[in-house]
Amino acid sequence: MQENLVIVESPAKAKTIEKFLGDDFKVMSSYGHIRDLKKKELSIDKDTLQPAYVIPKDKEELVKRLRESAKKADKVWLASDEDREGEAISWHLCEVLGLDEASTNRIVFHEITKPAILAAIENPRHLDMNLVNAQQARRVLDRIVGFKLSPVLWRKVKPALSAGRVQSVAVRLIVEREREIQQFKSEPYYRINAIFAITNADGSQSEVKTELDKRFSTHEEAIAFLEKCKDAEFSVANVTKKPLKRMPAPPFTTSTLQQEAARKLGFSVSQTMMVAQRLYESGLITYMRTDSVNLSNLCIGAAKEEIIKLYGEEYSSPRNFHTHSKGAQEAHEAIRPTYMANTTIEGTAQERRLYDLIWKRTAASQMAEAQIEKTTVSIASSKFDERFIANGEVVKFDGFIKVYRESTDDDADQQDEFAHNLPPIKEGDVLTRREISSTERYSQGPTRYTEASLVHKLEELGIGRPSTYAPTISTIQQREYVIKGDKKGEERPYVIDTLRGIKITPTRKMELTGNEKGKLLPTDIGIVVNDFLMENFPAIMDYNFTAKVEQQFDQIADGKEEWTDMMKHFDQEFEPTVDKVMNARSEHKAGERQLGTDPVSGHPVFVKIGRYGPVVQIGTADDDEKPRFAQMPADKSMETITLEEALELFKLPRTIGEYEGKTVTIGAGRFGPYVLHNKKYVSLPKDEDPMTVTLDTAISLIEEKRKAEEQRHLKKFDEDPKLEVLNGRYGPYIAYDGANYRIPRDLHEKAAELTYEQCMDIIKNPPAPKKRTTVKKK
Repeated sequence: MQENLVIVESPAKAKTIEKFLGDDFKVMSSYGHIRDLKKKELSIDKDTLQPAYVIPKDKEELVKRLRESAKKADKVWLASDEDREGEAISWHLCEVLGLDEASTNRIVFHEITKPAILAAIENPRHLDMNLVNAQQARRVLDRIVGFKLSPVLWRKVKPALSAGRVQSVAVRLIVEREREIQQFKSEPYYRINAIFAITNADGSQSEVKTELDKRFSTHEEAIAFLEKCKDAEFSVANVTKKPLKRMPAPPFTTSTLQQEAARKLGFSVSQTMMVAQRLYESGLITYMRTDSVNLSNLCIGAAKEEIIKLYGEEYSSPRNFHTHSKGAQEAHEAIRPTYMANTTIEGTAQERRLYDLIWKRTAASQMAEAQIEKTTVSIASSKFDERFIANGEVVKFDGFIKVYRESTDDDADQQDEFAHNLPPIKEGDVLTRREISSTERYSQGPTRYTEASLVHKLEELGIGRPSTYAPTISTIQQREYVIKGDKKGEERPYVIDTLRGIKITPTRKMELTGNEKGKLLPTDIGIVVNDFLMENFPAIMDYNFTAKVEQQFDQIADGKEEWTDMMKHFDQEFEPTVDKVMNARSEHKAGERQLGTDPVSGHPVFVKIGRYGPVVQIGTADDDEKPRFAQMPADKSMETITLEEALELFKLPRTIGEYEGKTVTIGAGRFGPYVLHNKKYVSLPKDEDPMTVTLDTAISLIEEKRKAEEQRHLKKFDEDPKLEVLNGRYGPYIAYDGANYRIPRDLHEKAAELTYEQCMDIIKNPPAPKKRTTVKKK
């Protein structure tokens, strides 16, 4: 009989913990939640608002095994994560396994190390029902909003849509930013830069790069200034030296880790959390859902030791940071390595890179400030009042910069190209003008959100908590309200006027503006849903309301508010609004916009959301002839498409001839123009105009696709039509009855010659999956 049963959420965590406990401990995993609300029902009592939980079918066998093991054990220890979600998992286990809440041991730890696990076993506590109720409140409130709002969207906007409390607010941020960008009018201005020469003591000359302390708003003003400089003499008006200290950033919280991993490693928010989870469960870092910047005394001591060993005594400066974020509650320590002595780890490339980032940020937070001497040189002329400024920086002591420097989203914009090491220079020195140039620049509008900057904004507004950022950002992309994509820039001319000697030479150049990569862009459906919710459910979409709800969850977690009271109060106000909007009649469908009139038929032209997405419609159901529809191309937006662009879509499909007795048609779909022949589609290359493409070109595209398909289908089998050998992106593989099977590497070259028996043997005895590198622990 097993004396102790420990239940954790994940198998990886179970495996790590098992190593630290003796033979009389059995560790099992619940694989996350073992109970949840029913998927296709509200599952909340109308009167009491109590949730009705069920065990999902795929968890029934697991629950049976857990019950058997719990009955056999003398003691059951619930060791799920230390946040609200973890507390709720432990409570569900108590309920389902028939455990006594008052006597069941609940243990928590924020790192999976032997000392932390043993200390937790020594100091068990009971379930904290306040934390459980805070999680239930979030789950129930989100279910009420989602289940009651979604049918309204199905009827008023488009079938199969859904809404979420935090997700809808995140979409609102992205839509509003997009509109700010569209409304922004870029204004030109003129920046004046000069390069001067100074004669050194040895007779050689050094360059000094400067910028004028004034910018001009017109080209005429800039040229007039250059004219003044033609016969001007320049000298150093003053030199100021100022010591600066730069402090390191605090250790990582969930949101700052997500932001830095995006900027420095190019990770998505969900990718960061997935990799961090693996590091935590392997015992390499502390718990990855936290908004605390606090470090344990043990970590501060270990970091000091490591910094002195690696860099020297002068680099160590132990310090503790304090958490200022609203309602910090998810954990008690920042994200840090469990052992600072482990400067590197073994693992996947992603795990190594993220661990390296966490180690460096933690070490830097315990290192000395960087000491910098900033020199500012002001250069004057008797011809005008404006001054040229040169900035120089000298790092006197690098301190924490030796290890880590924090990034920002605006790094590229913030670099001062004229900050450099200045030559020896003093007040009164005479300078020789080499060149002065006026460069036309344009005022910068707001930038679109990245996943990281959206997390930062949500945190700033007090919306969501560490555990919700990643799922929120994933959900709005899965629902296709937002896409992560690139925005094509536009070429824009600008002029540089350069004064050398007494001649001003203009140079005309082109620059790409508005070119953005990996930014969050609202889709047409996202915009329409946002506008509909803003108009009809302003309270749900209000930033302050969403932040206030988070504070109420915190109050419940602290035992200061009854969770069912909060739910009842919310539902009493929400339900009547839902009924009113559902039953309201409107002439136009949400998002519908009239662009004008079709000059050929005289019928109105609309854009609206159709069953399969945004469409352009000519005519109405009341007309004698049926309305005509065209799918909106992906590069057009319902908000900005013009009547001319909309009418262009109806020039397709066009028939261009016949091939093999079948019609060849050029059409346009959501993802661009295509060739249609014999019910098969071929995408039209970007350099081909769908309005002028010839039959010969279309035939060659059809043949190319056929050839590619033939090369993909290596072999079929008479014995079983469901079996096929195919050529894939990563080499040949076997497809059988809806599943794919990897072919061993030594058979790749002979894949097309495999027999039926060989294929079936591979299916029955698939090659072992590639081993993941194991992680060494201290």
